[in-house]
Amino acid sequence: MFSPDGGGGLAAVGGSGTARKPDQVPMFDKDVLRLDPAAEVDRITETLREQVLGQLRRRGAVVGISGGIDSSVVAALCARALGKEKVLGLFMPEHHSADEALSLGRMVAAHFGIEAIVEDIAPALEGLGCYRRQVEAIRTIVPDYGDGWKCKLVLPSILESDRLNVTRLTVQSPRGEVSTVRLTPGAYLQLVAATNYKQRVRKMTEYYHADRLSYAVAGTPNRLEYDQGFFVKQGDGNADFKPIAHLYKTQVYQLAQYLGVPEEIRRRPPTTDTFSMPQTQEEFYFALPYDRMDLCLYAVNHGVRAEEVAPAVELTPAQVERVFKDIEAKRRATRYLHMRPLLIAPVSEV
Repeated sequence: MFSPDGGGGLAAVGGSGTARKPDQVPMFDKDVLRLDPAAEVDRITETLREQVLGQLRRRGAVVGISGGIDSSVVAALCARALGKEKVLGLFMPEHHSADEALSLGRMVAAHFGIEAIVEDIAPALEGLGCYRRQVEAIRTIVPDYGDGWKCKLVLPSILESDRLNVTRLTVQSPRGEVSTVRLTPGAYLQLVAATNYKQRVRKMTEYYHADRLSYAVAGTPNRLEYDQGFFVKQGDGNADFKPIAHLYKTQVYQLAQYLGVPEEIRRRPPTTDTFSMPQTQEEFYFALPYDRMDLCLYAVNHGVRAEEVAPAVELTPAQVERVFKDIEAKRRATRYLHMRPLLIAPVSEV
């Protein structure tokens, strides 16, 4: 048996209890991420009350609601823990937001009885030069890029061979022609820096409302995102509490079903909703769809061999090894995102 995680009430691998021969590969399957959603919701809501009302001494919670599964579950947990009248939901669309994001967000707020308001952040982004700086970066590679064009960042698959972790730019012309080009380091860094304005402006907006209401700001990353650094420093990575950061995304979906998150949201594939072209999380950042990434991440965390994981994720052991290496590489590259500001000398009084 493999030891389960400290959080989430994980089932043991090969939980049938069947004895195996010494040379038999132990069973590893999707049940390793199964939890008791009722018990986990009770644990989270009890902890949230103590954290928000006790440790943080705030009156309620602000949640940025994107229409995705993570923010929907966090909103539901906050409403259950603090009372729906003590939760404020924010919808923060901008020029590149998906059309359905606002309607799905409104669905979540209405379903759980949460007050919610729309904060259009596009004017702030225009004033900061977000869109202009994006276009400037892209035009160094695609000179014709301008009005009517769309774009997204993509990574090549690591499943066929060990890839160079080089992000490419996919653009779509107003005529619908799509092409993918390699970015220079300078163009890539400027494009990412300009795009990160979006997450940072959203977080500033959340803290404005938190300050005026004496509320705490909820973070919405799941364990996969938190572990792999899939967030913006001082943007969506910033929060007063993060109630699902210990849960694999597979487990977040289990909580979503138990909490009654609308099925339309539970069926929606995870997206970044960051660039103007539709984009899945795996083509932008992760090596695999979330359900298989979760299993690989769990395996890395618990020392499960690639040969044992391969059948469960329908990959070869060599492919699983590449995913393992990618997990560790992202941990190294994004470690600074988790770091507190560095001091020259400790200030022990605070």
